[in-house]
Parts: sequence; C-alpha cells; structure tokens
Amino acid sequence: MPDPGADGRKWRRFGPASWPAGLRWPALLALSLLLLTVLETLHLPAALLLGPMLAAILLAASGGVVRVPPSAFIGAQGVLGFMIAGILPATIFREVASDWPVFVAGTLSTVVLAALLGWVLTRARLLPGTTAVWGSAPGAAAVMTVMSEDYGADMRLVAFMQYLRVACCAVVATIAGRLVGVPGGAVAPVEWFPAIPWPAFLATLACALGSAWIGFRLRLPGGALLLPLCLGLFLELSGTLTIFLPPWLLAITYAGLGWAIGMRFTPAVLAHAAHIFPQVLASTLALIALCGGLAGLLVLFADIDPLTAYLATTPGGADSVAIIAAATNVDAAFVMAMQVARFFVVLLVGPSLARLMSRGAAPGPGA
Repeated sequence: MPDPGADGRKWRRFGPASWPAGLRWPALLALSLLLLTVLETLHLPAALLLGPMLAAILLAASGGVVRVPPSAFIGAQGVLGFMIAGILPATIFREVASDWPVFVAGTLSTVVLAALLGWVLTRARLLPGTTAVWGSAPGAAAVMTVMSEDYGADMRLVAFMQYLRVACCAVVATIAGRLVGVPGGAVAPVEWFPAIPWPAFLATLACALGSAWIGFRLRLPGGALLLPLCLGLFLELSGTLTIFLPPWLLAITYAGLGWAIGMRFTPAVLAHAAHIFPQVLASTLALIALCGGLAGLLVLFADIDPLTAYLATTPGGADSVAIIAAATNVDAAFVMAMQVARFFVVLLVGPSLARLMSRGAAPGPGA
C-alpha cells in the first residue's frame, strides 16, 4: 500500500526547504524575472513589484525562506518615498485650488466608502486588527502595504487586498478606455539605463537613504517612508533638488519591497487569504461600482466628461490610469490631481480612520 506521506517527505528532502542559501537566492532571482516578464506581457500594473512578491511567496510557502536584510527594506522605503515626490506634477496644488469643492467631495467620498467597506469586513471578523481598513484604503498600494504594519495590520493580507484591487481596477479602467477608443497596451518604452546626472543622483540617493534611516530610528509610524516623502516634496517643490532615480534603481527597489513582503507569507496566511477571497473580491467590486457612481455625480453636477470622471475616481491602479489618461482625450491634469489628492488624504486620515473603524476587532500582529 503506498505511503501517503512519502511525497511530502520527498519534497522536504529535495524541495526549497532543503536548499542552501547560495541556491535559494538564484532561484528567487530567476523566478522573479520569469513572473515579472509574464505580468509585463499581460500589461498588468505594478509588475516590477508583483513579480518578485509572488516569487517570494512561492518560495516562502515551500519552505525556501530567504532572509532579506531589514536595512534593504528600510532603504527601499526611502527610495519609494522620493520616487513619489519626484513624479508629482508641479501644478497639482494649483489644479486642486482652482476647483477645490470638487476635489474635497470626490476624495473624501472615496475614502469614506472604502473605510466603510473595510469596516464591514472587520465587523465580520474576517481580518484582524486594522487590516481590512488598510487593505481597503484607496491610496498607492505599495505605500499602504508598507505603512500598514506600523498601525496594527497584517501587512501580508493588506498586500493581498491592495493588489487584488489594483488588478481589478486596471482591468475595468482598460475596458473603459477601450470603449472610447484607447488602444490596448499603449505603454511607452522604458529607457532602463539613461545618462546619469551624478550630482543630482547621488544627492537624491543620500537624502532618500538618510531620511529613511532617521525615520526608522525615530520610531515614527511609517517613518522610513513618510519622512523621505516629505523631505523629497520639500526639496523638489522648493527647487533645492531635482530628484533623479533611474529606472534600474526603481526596479531593484520594487524587487526589494516585493521580496521583503512576500517572504513573510506562510501556508497558514495563504490559506486564510484563499478563504476570504470571495468576500474581499466582492468588497473590491462593490468599491469600484460605488466609485463609478461618484463619477456619475461628477458628470451631472460638475460638467466633467464621463471618462475623465471615472479615471479620477477609480480607487486603484494609478499607473494604468495615467497610461489611459495620456492616451485619450481626457483632462489628464484633473485625473492625476484627483488621484494624488486622495493619496494625501489617506496619508493624513488613514491611521485615525483605521483605529476608529477597527475598534473591538481582534488585534493584528503589529498592534
């Protein structure tokens, strides 16, 4: 009679759990590159982060855990903060000030709707602590994931929720764009190794890494990311420094974040994510539909064209939204200003909102 445990013992003997560290790193790199290529081919957003994250999850769940140095995770947060500061349009504050009632109503409505859906998942006791609220928060997915752990959330489940919503929003936004004639896959080629202005590059890197280390040492919640973001905004908008981060460095940064998050997954966490998948997917689709309703109100009362209104209010996938906005006849400045304004609102009120909405819930690992 065959031994039902023979396959499991063989896997433990020859699988990733038995590999030395010198073999796990090449396996992680190769698998990350493979998954990244597949996601890029499918034109999915955040492929540079999702590919390495999925590779790390697969290895970690198989017992092949690779230790990502904490300093690498801290440094990656600093670079991410400066990257966000560097891509913000200089006209954003002027754009918001010129039509502030629309921006206030649009951003607050989306944030409140997302928080309420997170509260529903929390009340159903599907997720611990503030996890559901952070997972539902309609900010930049990488930022919400990284910050969430400092506010009592399970970062692994937040990542699951955030990137599920990014994928859903990207699909819906692409369909909406194609309905008005935007060609699929209209992605500008990336120049991975541009000429480097060394003074600006070295200054950017020093400020990003230094401020991340200071934010971490001060034990500020999310300080390794928020302090670089604030410093980068000040330096960029004041004209003190022109932020320069080459694409190859951003790719390494995303990979480091993906590996650091993915390596925390365990079979138990994956099983729980699979168990709550239907409810999280339903919540995500409900949020997208509700934001579509907000877009309809902008069309009716603010005289904004339908695609501009939808892209401005969609709760995720800002990179795919930017691609579609640039490829069609919409008010791209309004779209990106609304997306960025909502991001800052979440940064300001997210922690307090998460604590308020999760009162009485089971504590999370970071509480």
